[in-house]
Amino acid sequence: MQQVQVGRTGRRVGRIGLGAMPLSIPGRPEREDAKQVIRRAVELGVNFIDTADAYCMGQDDVGHNEALIAEALDELGVRDDVLVATKGGLVRPEGRWERDGRPEQLRRACEHSLRMLNTDRIGLYQLHAPDPRVPFADSVSEMARLYEEGKVAAVGLSNVSLMQLQAALAIVPVTSVQNRFNPWDRSAELDGIIRYCDQNSITFLPYSPVGGRRRVPVLRESEDLRAIGQRHGGATPEELVLAWMLGVSPSLVPIPGAKRIESIESSVRAASLRLDDRTRRELEDAFRALPEEGGV
Repeated sequence: MQQVQVGRTGRRVGRIGLGAMPLSIPGRPEREDAKQVIRRAVELGVNFIDTADAYCMGQDDVGHNEALIAEALDELGVRDDVLVATKGGLVRPEGRWERDGRPEQLRRACEHSLRMLNTDRIGLYQLHAPDPRVPFADSVSEMARLYEEGKVAAVGLSNVSLMQLQAALAIVPVTSVQNRFNPWDRSAELDGIIRYCDQNSITFLPYSPVGGRRRVPVLRESEDLRAIGQRHGGATPEELVLAWMLGVSPSLVPIPGAKRIESIESSVRAASLRLDDRTRRELEDAFRALPEEGGV
């Protein structure tokens, strides 16, 4: 798989990562089945895995996804070969998703993630989302302190605007931005944040790249996408979306979620698709024709 450098870290990862969230939220597979998905991803050349302390069932289950990944990588003996990016800044009281960007909470979350990942330094630690109740600079400054103390090797941001990214860069080196980007939501492309990341050696990590589980059926029902796929060796609509996305930016690494081996195998196949300009225009026309139903 083609590889790209992560920010200015010097570390290189494959163009397709694994979004591990589905392995730990409601509807998750059995633990051994979940580890098999991680193992298969690594076998296929995936060496970037996205997680978060909040990828779990609820507050009593915080860190489930991190511990699962650590266990699988240790069993494979590839801990040093895979970059695990985790996040802090969301909490799960009674299963809800709530923001908590207070410096003291970010520090607690980081310490807990270090334990769950069984490491003394997190490869990439990201602020999960700005907390409107906390000054953004306060949250980012705590991330900077964790970086300066060596608890995290690199700092990233998620769910941020271009203005917030620029403000954060005045406080700490930013290695990655993880925002939603898919055929229904191209705001990251239109508002210039992807271009800014390219210009400033920041890796852009699109989450929900094929629209989330409720929108995948909408992609699969598109006659236009199915027709284009037939011309490309029977590629699925999801594979076409990922292949198109890889052409948007050279520093972009999609992190499609997977809870089945077949899903990660499909995502990796997308990296080998080659789309000419005509096909890219056809795909964008097909995206514009997609219905909105399905939710995010």
